[in-house]
Parts: sequence; C-alpha cells; structure tokens
Amino acid sequence: MMPTAKDLDLSVLPPEYRVVFEAQAARMAELEETNQRQEHLIAELHHALYGKKSERLADDDRQLAFEDLEVALAEVEEQKSEQILDDGKLKRKKVAKRNRGNLPGGLPRIEQVIEPGNLDCPCGCGVMHRIGEDRNERLDIVPAQLRVIVTVRPKYACRTCTDGITQAPTPPWLIEGGLPTEGAVAHVLVSKYADHLPLYRQSQILARSGIDIHRSTLADWVGVADFHLRPVVDCLAEHLKSSSKLFMDETTAPVLDPGRGRTKTGYLWALARDDRAWGGDDPPGVVYFYAPDRRGENAEKFLKGFDGTLQIDGYTGYNRLTKPSRKGGDPITVAYCWAHARRKLKEVFDRDGSEIAAEGLRQIAEIYAIEKDIRGTSPGQRLAARQIRSAPLVATFREWLQAQRLRISAKSRLGEKLAYIHRYWGGLQTFLTDGRVEIDSNNVENLIRPIALNRKNALFAGHDEGARARGYIASLIETCKINGVEPFAYLKSTLEAIAAGHPKNRIDDLLPWNFKPSN
Repeated sequence: MMPTAKDLDLSVLPPEYRVVFEAQAARMAELEETNQRQEHLIAELHHALYGKKSERLADDDRQLAFEDLEVALAEVEEQKSEQILDDGKLKRKKVAKRNRGNLPGGLPRIEQVIEPGNLDCPCGCGVMHRIGEDRNERLDIVPAQLRVIVTVRPKYACRTCTDGITQAPTPPWLIEGGLPTEGAVAHVLVSKYADHLPLYRQSQILARSGIDIHRSTLADWVGVADFHLRPVVDCLAEHLKSSSKLFMDETTAPVLDPGRGRTKTGYLWALARDDRAWGGDDPPGVVYFYAPDRRGENAEKFLKGFDGTLQIDGYTGYNRLTKPSRKGGDPITVAYCWAHARRKLKEVFDRDGSEIAAEGLRQIAEIYAIEKDIRGTSPGQRLAARQIRSAPLVATFREWLQAQRLRISAKSRLGEKLAYIHRYWGGLQTFLTDGRVEIDSNNVENLIRPIALNRKNALFAGHDEGARARGYIASLIETCKINGVEPFAYLKSTLEAIAAGHPKNRIDDLLPWNFKPSN
C-alpha cells in the first residue's frame, strides 16, 4: 500500500515537493474511496440481476432499481475519469463507455464543421491543404416541437363575368373544424396508452409550452379517435378469432363508481395470437375486451365464432367454453398452463421448504428444458420431440402426483396445490398432442403487463366506457409493438386514412401488420 503523508516525515522534503506529495496522497485516498463505492454498487447490481429469486424485486421495481444503480455507477465512473493537473486545472481522460447505443442512418444529420483558427503553415510555406477529416456523431434531443398548420385556400373569380368563385375544398380532417391534426391526436393516444401518461399530465406539459388545452378537450380528441378506430379493432378481433389457436387471460381494471364514491373492479380480457415460437405465418396480435365483471359468460361472448384451441390459466370461468352447451361455437379444446402448476408448488416450497414440492419443481424443470431445446422449430418437429422426450417425463410426473396425493392430506396447503394440478391434468397434456401449442400461457401474460402498468399510472378509469376505450386503443398499440411497428406513425397514418374516407370494404388494409411507413 502506498505510504501516506502521515507515514513519512515530510519536513525533509523541499516545500514544493511536499505540496505535490500531499496532493497526490489525497488524490489516492479519494480514488480508493471511489473504488470501494464502485465495488459496492456493482455488487448490488449483480445481486439484483442474479440474486435468489425469492429476494428479487417485482419487474417494475427491479427496473427502477437498475436505473438508480446505473446512474450511481455512471457518476462514480465520471468522478474517476477526472484528473487534476499540476497547474490545478481539471482534465478528463477518456473512459470506455458502456451501452453507447446506435444512431440510425435515417436520423437527420446537422454537420458542424470546426475549422482551425489559422491555416498558415508554421514553416512559412503558405496555406495548408485539407487532407482528411475526423467525424464524431452525438445524439441530440430537441423537446417535442409544437407547430401550427395554417391551411390557406385562395379564392378565384373572373374579372369579366359573374359566373362564380373557384376555391379548393377543405382537406379531410378527423375532427371537422377542430384544433388538432391527426398527428396531434395520435400523439395524445400514444402518450396516454403507450407511455401511460394521463391526460391531465399531458395538459400540464402543453401548458409549459404556452398551449392551454384543458384535459376535457384532450378527452374529446381521444373519444373521437376511439369511435373511428373501433371498426379497425373489431376487424382485428375477427382476424384473431379466425385462427385455430389463441391465448386468453384477464386482469383487473379499476373503474370509478360515482354512485358509491369509490372504485369498482372491472376486467380487461386479453385475446392474443402469437405463433412466432413455431414459425407460424399469421402475424401476432392482441385485443383487449372490457367487462364489468369476471363471469365466464364474458369470455363466451368475446370468443363468439372461435373454434380451436385456447391456452388459458386455471380460472373456472372458462369451463363453460368446453361444454356442448357453449354459445357462439362448438366446444373448444383447452390447453392449461404448466407455469401456473409450477407456481403452486413454488409457493409451498418458498414458505415451507417442502422436499416434496422441490421434487415436483425439479421434474417440471426437466420438461421445460426440452421446450427450450425445441423452441423455434416447426410444429411437426416440436410434436415429435415432445412425444419422444416429454411424454415419458409427464407420465412420470403423473405417477408422482398420484402417489403424493395418497400420502398427503387434501386439506393441507401442499395437498390443495397438488389437487389443483390434478384437476387440470387433461388440459396440461394438450401440448403433447399439438406442436403449435405452448407449454404455458406466458405469451399472453406478457401482453397483460402494459395494462397493469397503465393501471398503476392512471390509477383507474373514470367510467366503464373509458375502460372500453382503453382496451380498444391499447389493442392497436400493443399489436403494433409486437409486430415491430412504430405506434405513433401507424396511428397518424390510420387516422389520416379514415379522415380521407378509407373504404369500409378494405378495412383489413388498416391492420397494424399491414402498415408500411412512408419513408
């Protein structure tokens, strides 16, 4: 370890050397303290990433923790990059940066050419000639630009007759005589339903730019857009229900109940298609239906016209879909979720450390390992692998399940979890007979998360109709996301097409996966 000023007799040094040594010693002590802080932050970040699952935060909370830890690490790295020169001036040394990102070629470039102050050759030979250049690109962000589109329609008349006046017609607008362009309406929709920014906050942001638009006015824009976009969402829903395999799940959607002065619990039901795991030709999509309750008849109504395999969790409201008395179609085939079965055992293991639950988790993990190996292969290949490799493991698990149910009290906590798995055993085996079926319904659960995040930010919907509108607009935005389509560009283009009178018999052209950017 380097000696400090306290360890040495500095009186024997000349004054100028003594000052330099003390400054360097202080700098070393500062760097040592900074290194210790950096090591501590890295250890915390590593724990957040790879620590025990039982100690990990929820997804949203973990992302917030990552952000704050990375901010602190960046601060430490910047502190370490600074050097104090002998003359007391501060100088930064170049440090390799993490996560530099990329700058797409389509972004506009503004070149700043910095010429030397003097081009005369030091030797007196004359003016220097340009032999090359160094180019550096940095990302610049300009806050949202507000502008006014002024539509001018000149009037023309003949000087020699009075046959009338000629003037171009007013271009088609979504809101006739209204204030916003279709781009402005699309921005409000994306801010509210993709970025989870309630309308009153958008009103506050506009006010900082000198634009006084009340929340109720923004709500009017959203309502008009919702009305015109509903046929597109209805078309999307029918397109999904024509598939042979879908996912479905539901999540709470708190709604204000003015009569009681509090909120009531509504539900958004997500109907999704995602065949990417086996290379299906149909594009992925999702539609959110709102219902004021969780009764199974809502699922029956939303699925009218669908006849195929439905991947779901263990909610009993779906049972009516499998019966001959089902309204709106033939009895459907259900595929239950192994992830839910696993969670039941995991709950017991986390609480009691049960060796029986641990054994069940181990066997399920072996089945999942096979699914990881065959992901991305064709349905035929998946089915063959499952019949050869997975079916024996599932049969072994069933024998284990039956044996444990005979040993354990049905009223115990573990007994109840085992009974749950047994109750849905038929649907848990569906993936063994159809290569298109997934082992769990995690795909649709991932599509439910944006709704949950919007719920955290917006707190609740003001009315049942507001919750329905949330479902409709979110359907288009989330379908855009999973198809790699930029939501704002899509909504702006779609609203402009609707305003221009897009024919109803070509509504399919307006589905998100058919959108083609203009540039």
